[in-house]
Amino acid sequence: MKSFVSPIQLLRRWKIYPPYNSNVPFVSVETFAQSDFELVLKTLKNSGLLLETDARLPSVSGLIAGEPVRGSWWTHPRSHEIFAVLQRLADHKEVLITKLISGKVTLVHRKLWPSILSIGTAREGWQVRGLSPSARVLLKMIDRHRETRSDKLAWPPKFKSVRPGPPIRELEIRLLIHTEEFHTESGAHAKLLETWECWAKRKSFSRKVPEVVNAKQILEERLSTLNELFGAAAELPWTRSR
Repeated sequence: MKSFVSPIQLLRRWKIYPPYNSNVPFVSVETFAQSDFELVLKTLKNSGLLLETDARLPSVSGLIAGEPVRGSWWTHPRSHEIFAVLQRLADHKEVLITKLISGKVTLVHRKLWPSILSIGTAREGWQVRGLSPSARVLLKMIDRHRETRSDKLAWPPKFKSVRPGPPIRELEIRLLIHTEEFHTESGAHAKLLETWECWAKRKSFSRKVPEVVNAKQILEERLSTLNELFGAAAELPWTRSR
């Protein structure tokens, strides 16, 4: 039977995760915070893809906790550190956050952005087939305005009672739109909803994108390597729909 290495073992092999040093008697909170961020960013740059949290695959929560985090990372003793690193990553120029792997929040390094952009703008069958009526209406609204806010949606009368969460999630997991969380003027949580073209312009990202078939192959190979290394069975959205 094949033995699988743990995420931390592999990161030490990559010389990303530092070995335990018993000769260091004290490390400041600031040093911990900086080393957490650097560790996560180096791992993302190396692998290209990194989950926010997962029981098997490398993730932000697992790297900071030093072990896989099962269930919500909010209950972990280092939840505040995990949150702080995620906030910094959300604003980083080399990091894209989207729902890519198994419908979960996934961090994507800039070197893979062309593939994401190619797939996100393709509108293939797996992306639009089976969309709910409210998701179709929402997609048309976003296409028309290029960007909008989840708390400012002007639904047609027929859809006035629709809660925005479910149709937004439908579009997110099919990579039909890009979303970004923010706090409103009143402090409430909301999401910016935008087309991938609008996102690319906002990020000043103008690199040539590959053909969608090649883009999918690039991501499939990346995830296949991670699945094999960590004994996982994670999927990409178009493989889940097969």
